[in-house]
Amino acid sequence: MSIKISLISVLLVFICMGCNHDSTPKPDEEPVPPPIEGENECELIGATIACVQVDPLEKVFKEQTNLTENKDAIAVAKGEAASFQFVVRSTYPITGLKVEAASLSNGNNNIPLDFKAFVGYVDVKPNHFSPIPSKDKIVSVSGFYPDPLLEVETKDVPPSVNQTLWINYKVPRDAVEGTYTADVVITGEKNGMKFCITRQITAKVYPVTLPEQTLFVSNWLNNHLQYLNNNTSVPEEGHKLELYKVIANKMRDYGQNMYMVGRPINDCKFTRNHTGNSNPTTEFTFDFSWFDKKIELFIREGNMKRIEGEHIAYRLSGWYDPFGVQVPYSPTVVIPFDATTRNFLDQFIPALYNHLKEKGWDKIYYQHIADEPGTRESASSYNQIAAYVKQLAPELKIIEATHSTKEVCQSIDVIVPMLDYFHQDYSFYKTQQNAGKELWFYTCMEPVGNYANRFLELPLIQTRILHWINYRYNATGYLHWGLDSWRTFNWETGYVDWGGNLPAGDAWIIYPAYNKVYSSIRLEAMRDGINDYELLKLLESKNPARAKELAEGVVMNFDSYDSRITAFRERRVKLLQWLSE
Repeated sequence: MSIKISLISVLLVFICMGCNHDSTPKPDEEPVPPPIEGENECELIGATIACVQVDPLEKVFKEQTNLTENKDAIAVAKGEAASFQFVVRSTYPITGLKVEAASLSNGNNNIPLDFKAFVGYVDVKPNHFSPIPSKDKIVSVSGFYPDPLLEVETKDVPPSVNQTLWINYKVPRDAVEGTYTADVVITGEKNGMKFCITRQITAKVYPVTLPEQTLFVSNWLNNHLQYLNNNTSVPEEGHKLELYKVIANKMRDYGQNMYMVGRPINDCKFTRNHTGNSNPTTEFTFDFSWFDKKIELFIREGNMKRIEGEHIAYRLSGWYDPFGVQVPYSPTVVIPFDATTRNFLDQFIPALYNHLKEKGWDKIYYQHIADEPGTRESASSYNQIAAYVKQLAPELKIIEATHSTKEVCQSIDVIVPMLDYFHQDYSFYKTQQNAGKELWFYTCMEPVGNYANRFLELPLIQTRILHWINYRYNATGYLHWGLDSWRTFNWETGYVDWGGNLPAGDAWIIYPAYNKVYSSIRLEAMRDGINDYELLKLLESKNPARAKELAEGVVMNFDSYDSRITAFRERRVKLLQWLSE
């Protein structure tokens, strides 16, 4: 049941039994009116505090005054997450706002709370929107967009400003099916008065178990570890590994199973047979010990299924220039593909591949050559370098995010076109897939317009829909460059400098804190979308026509979606009901 509520005209709060609440009005506070006759949602204690439960797919702005209250049960399979969202607002400042949530209970069966958080806000500057807006773009008058999930105990809230609370449960794979409820208690002080709000939340666990993940997902790790260490560098290997473990655990819990942590040139220690720069006669030796430590940690702590090796070649100058090979000068530089680079690759690629075989990683290792080939000028050099690498290690698999694969597809084993290129040349990519190529897609600062992406300006549901696109068009992986490219952070204003005029949210999907990282509402939606993909694949194995019907109802075309939250929830329930039959 959904009820439209104005946070200005009707401010509601449920009185918590046993809370210390002084009902005597303060001199500057309006008297508490009696309950409205016939009010069946909650009791009024004065038009001063509001508490509204909203769907967790809603983005709630600080200044928003009309919200749709939704108390419907969250429908989940065993193995999924159940998330709940509440909005609190007061005409007076609130100090010490806090939320507590009991375990979800169904008789003697309990699902403990996973985490609770305050939704934080990111200050988006006018030049940090996508250049071609989506027809579904959402606009914050204040310029602040909700995203980080701040796991702190209390928060102070200014007057007449929304503060959103997030509550999350992990449903075990062996949970008993049925309807579960839990009490949520929200407390704080308003104008010197203690208040206490209680709500009840509901989750329905269906007799369906989420399958093991088959969709490959990679958000590139950009190694900005200093932001997990009070903005100071992290020189010690042991401390770096501790911080990598924090990131690995977070990404494991959110469906990431392919990590670009293997940086074969940057993470390898080189020695040479003479001092000075590399040249066509330089002999190298290689030490992969740091490379190994990172890989071993992410396999152990991050449930990594594939290793993604960072690029070995980069554009020599501008976008339309050819690629050069990264060579370990001091410092490392990129030079044209010539005798010097061939000499380096002649030694490095066989050494790397033989080391991968010794470690038993050769079957799960995928190498990038150079990012986003596709222009006529870059394609030729890309093909030269890729062919040379394949000549040196024929079994080494190549993966690449491409702008246009037609010019370079013969060099690539896992083709990853950008979503709009995937759309424009869909028949070509399907031909490649039918010929044995693995087919993914990616998004970054593009595509823009009506394509789904994970920008802050887009409805949250479109981040989730990305993985319905995976299912709809049989793309078995998704890639994004920006896991943690934070550059600089200012928590007091919520402002993020992500470098350049990128659309807000493009460069990161997790947030740094001291020795930990926070999730975001976009990362929550992404995880749920990955789970949707796996449930659709499960339904396909039982009834392909029904799976097709659901997917086509959400994704009509590559850039056309049904983004209505109510309609999406109805389809999700139908998905679980059909799987339960």
